[in-house]
Amino acid sequence: MNWHSRISVIVSILCINKLNAQSNLLNRLSNKFVVIAHRGDHTNAPENTLLAYRNAIQAGVDFVEIDLRTTKDSQLVIMHDATLNRMTGIDSRISDLSYDSLQKCKVMTNAHPEWGYHSIPTFDEVLSLCKNKINIYLDFKNASVKQAYESIVAYGMEKNVLVYINAPQQLVEWRKVAPQMPLMISLPKKITTSKELQELVSQFKIDILDGDYSDYNLEVVIAAKNLGIPIWADIQSKEEGPSQWDSALKIGLKGLQTDHPKAIMDYLKLQGLK
Repeated sequence: MNWHSRISVIVSILCINKLNAQSNLLNRLSNKFVVIAHRGDHTNAPENTLLAYRNAIQAGVDFVEIDLRTTKDSQLVIMHDATLNRMTGIDSRISDLSYDSLQKCKVMTNAHPEWGYHSIPTFDEVLSLCKNKINIYLDFKNASVKQAYESIVAYGMEKNVLVYINAPQQLVEWRKVAPQMPLMISLPKKITTSKELQELVSQFKIDILDGDYSDYNLEVVIAAKNLGIPIWADIQSKEEGPSQWDSALKIGLKGLQTDHPKAIMDYLKLQGLK
């Protein structure tokens, strides 16, 4: 991420507490190896669809990762890209369309037309589906913090959601609106030592670390553990498989975001971790 130097100024001005905002969610998962289904389990369904989320629930993972965006008329919907091109073939931005117009657009996976066409889910639909079944990893792309949190509370999911921060102002707003919400940032590539990690933690109110699993070394992993900060790293890639999972385990990572939830769950069961 490139915004850490800018956010330090904002955080200093607001005098945000440096202590981690631990929640029941993190406490419950502290002794588990955490598996996150990237955009749902999209091995048999288009990404970020209700079917992909149902697949993740069935796979038994801990979190489903979703991408939150806002329509022209302020409705919260789920889509990774800002535009509809890749998933629908329509040359439009989500922020330029009303909710009613968006519902006429159907998503699909070009490589697997047999998976069919699916509606773009609303945030409410995802919260309803996941309630009492799975936790939500909310990749906060473009939305109102207040509006998103009100929806989370309305479904009684405030202890089952964490938020991935994409921009400095998001962190500030989430700390204002929901101080106890677990917030995640990616490890800056410049952080390679325990001292650098401690300096990062001294500036920001970090609850969880993300970032590519290959960006972590043993020193940083140990330092994060000593600071009580979980590392749930990204491992999804075209090369993802047992070799990469084994490398992540050997370095001491305790959570992974994956494109292959079923396969990694089987792998972790063999390792005695699930």
